[in-house]
Order: sequence, then structure tokens, then C-alpha cells
Amino acid sequence: MRTSLAIAAVILAGAAAHAFGPGAIASARDDLSPEERERVSAVTAPATDFSKPEKFEAMQGGAGTSRKLVNQDAFSNFSANLSFEQEETFKLGNALFRKLWVSSPSSTQASDGLGPLFNARACQSCHLKDGRGHPPEGAADATSMFLRLSRAPRTPQEQELIKSKAILNLPDPVYGGQLQDLAVPGMRGEGRMVIDYEDFLIALDDGTEVAMRRPAYSVTDLAYGPLDVTTTLSPRVTPAMIGLGLVEQIHPADILARADPDDADGDGISGRATIVRDPTTGELVLGRFGWKAQNPTIRAQSAGAFSGDIGISNPDHPESWGDCTEAQPDCRAAPNGAQPRLGETEAPDPVLDLVTFYSQHLAVPARRDVDDPEVLRGKEIFNTIGCAGCHTPKFVTRKDAPDETLAFQLIWPYSDFLLHDLGPGMADWQPVGDARGGEWRTQPLWGIGLTKTVSGHTFFLHDGRARNLTEAILWHGGEAEAVTDGFQALPKADRDALLRFLESL
Repeated sequence: MRTSLAIAAVILAGAAAHAFGPGAIASARDDLSPEERERVSAVTAPATDFSKPEKFEAMQGGAGTSRKLVNQDAFSNFSANLSFEQEETFKLGNALFRKLWVSSPSSTQASDGLGPLFNARACQSCHLKDGRGHPPEGAADATSMFLRLSRAPRTPQEQELIKSKAILNLPDPVYGGQLQDLAVPGMRGEGRMVIDYEDFLIALDDGTEVAMRRPAYSVTDLAYGPLDVTTTLSPRVTPAMIGLGLVEQIHPADILARADPDDADGDGISGRATIVRDPTTGELVLGRFGWKAQNPTIRAQSAGAFSGDIGISNPDHPESWGDCTEAQPDCRAAPNGAQPRLGETEAPDPVLDLVTFYSQHLAVPARRDVDDPEVLRGKEIFNTIGCAGCHTPKFVTRKDAPDETLAFQLIWPYSDFLLHDLGPGMADWQPVGDARGGEWRTQPLWGIGLTKTVSGHTFFLHDGRARNLTEAILWHGGEAEAVTDGFQALPKADRDALLRFLESL
């Protein structure tokens, strides 16, 4: 959330009215009867029989699972259980998600307001085919990857703003919370991300060598002077868009129940919940979206992306200049695209609402090969070596979800949506709210096997450093080190089976 310090101070002034900490969030399923809680507990219990698929396992996204032809559009289908009217709303949201914004002033009067500084002209530019982004490789551009910027707090007031959760972290004083490499005519982009890779090998227990690469990040062609000496760079690729509405309707109690911040059970895994302020209410709620679980809702994620990525103001981020700072006066003084007859911001509520609805209803594709013996063997290995310790297979969504198409659905995201320390090799050393510099939210695995089909590549992790699933697994350290060691010790046939299972998701 790229909130100015002035706005954050207002939030802080009212923060005392709200309870602090996860205790203010429901710790039990208050949407179910005792009998229903027993049923949910039974259906979400870990698998013990790996000789056959579990019931409904192929329907990863519940009743909304897409069973359409698997092709490049496999992540762009709407939930199968939408009504005709909801399908129309989805398609309107899709059109806005794909809309190319232009700089102001413009004759369009409905598409201007781009920037002045930005990373992309449309949501679809980053989330191409609603799939996974990638680092720039060869001649490829960096549209689906950017750098988050954050500096250390300098004053007691700044420390209190973070402690109270009025803000998540502090932006660079000149370049803001995100490096924008593009700008409207007459202005300069802020700079260019540079990635240098160091190649190395990891030897598995059977002697197989896996080629790995370690990235180092810097910025060149800085247009507005140097970065603050304490500013950190955190690379982020865009994640796939599928299943977000279902994730939003997982009851917070089910996520909190899996948290073990002090590793009380001694299994080496100490997932932590992240608690953030809902930007529309100021209430403390569970964070569950973004690489560091920094966003509580899809609307918050969408509003932040409109502002930071495209420079489009909206009701939740009304600043017409997006991420431009006070050190960039020309940017702040540039024309904006707000049309009073349409609303007070460049993307007024109808636009933000429609894009949010679209993002909530992108369907999860059905599983493939769930009854294949090698896939079932891979599933057993996934559980045996401990992958399911963080990548929780299944949940049942809230029965009282405001949208009945998302309510009471058995889903298979393969994530606990908690923060985990994955070791120094993966750390970006950039705290975001509750997330420390080495912590990341467990990424959902549903759809991961269709990455090549949809996105045309197999780059994984927060910065795309892993070029395939094997590399991605081997990068896991910290709390996942024992799992990685278990993977390295597997014979080739078992490693292949595990990968085959992941590719079936």
C-alpha cells in the first residue's frame, strides 16, 4: 500500500479505536454449525491413501472449476458456476482489465490518465493471458517484472507508523515505493532494472548436477538522482490470477489455525500470519494476497496496482500522480484524466468494481491425470518429504461468502497463505508489514503445471530466477531446508514422479 506519510498519520490517529493483533480476527469457523465443522474437518484432513485420487480432487476450484479445453487461454475462463448476469459483469471487467490507458489530455475522455510514471499501460500487459510474469530474458521486456523500493525508518514517528500498521514500509524519498521505468511524453522514466546472474551447480545425492543461477539487482539510468542509501530493491514478477476469489473466501480461522510462529510442534516450520489494515475500513484483518501477503482483499490489490503500476487514480488511491513523490514536482503537476461526469478519479468505482469482480472469478482449471499411477506416487512423495507442511492442499470456503458462487466450496490451492522464512538465499531483505526480509507467503500451486502452456515459459519464484520446478524446489531454504534435503536425496524415478504430480496441478 503506497500511502503518503500525511495520509498514514491520519490513519495512525484513528488506529487506537481498533483492536490490535490477530486476536481481533475470528479464531473459529463462525459460519458453520458444529456438524458442518466436523464435515469440513473430515474432508480437509490430509490424504492417507495414495492408491487412488481423493473425491473431487480433479475439481481444484470447486463448482467453479473450468473444464474447458486446455490451451493458452486456460487461465482466462470465468468460473463455471456464474449466472448469465454475472458472466456479463465478468466480461465487462475483462474489457477493462485489457484496456490500454493513454496519457492526459486525450480525446478519449475515458481512457486517459496514464502515469505520468508507470510500468505498464494495462493490467493485461503484466498479467498476460492472466498468467505468470517473467524476468527479462534476452530481448524480452521487463513489463511483467519490476522493483519494489523501501527504505529504513528514520524517526520515531516513522517507526510508529509501521508498528501501528498505518503503513507497511517506507518508500524511497525520491522514487517512491516502486521503480517505474516508463513515462508519458515529456517526462523520463525513473530508471532501468539490471539483473546479473551468477551460475552455479548443485549436486544431488545420486550425482545428478542441477544448473542454478543467483541473481543480483541494481538500477541504472536513474533520472532523478541517487536512491536513498538505505533503500532496498525487491524484484517481483506478476503471479497468475486464477482462483483469487476463492482464496478471499477462505475463513481466516482456517489460515490462523495453521500458524505456528514459535514452532511449538518442533517440525521446523513456523508459519506466521500477517495482519494488515483494510484500506477501506481501517480494521485489522488477515493479509493473504501478494508475495508478502501484504494485501487483505482483491480490491486492495487491484487498487494498488492501478495506482503503482499504471498511474491511474481510483477511490482507494485518489492521487492522480500515482507513485510520484514530492521530489518529482513536474510529475505531480502533470494533467490528469479524471472526468467529473464519470467520477472523481481516473478509474472510479464502476471501473474498480468491475476489475475486482473479474479478478475474483477467473476459474481454476481442472486437474489432469489425477489417477495416473506416477502422479499418485508423486503426490505421496509430496506429502512424505514435507511439501504439504506449507503447501496445504485443501480448504472449504466460507458458507456465508457474499457471492454464493464462491461459498462452501472444496478447493485445492496447495498453500497455507502464511509467511515462511525461506533462508538467506531467497531473502530480499525488504520488510513489508509483518513480513521480514527473508519471509514470503506460500504460493498456491494450482495451475502451476500449465505455466508453459499459458505463459510460454517455466520461470518460477518471486523473481523468476528458477527456470524450472527442480530449480524452484532447490532454492527453498530456511524452514523448507529439510524438505529440500529430502528432495535432493530422492532417486531419479521419485523426483520425476514428484515433478509429474506438480505438473498435474
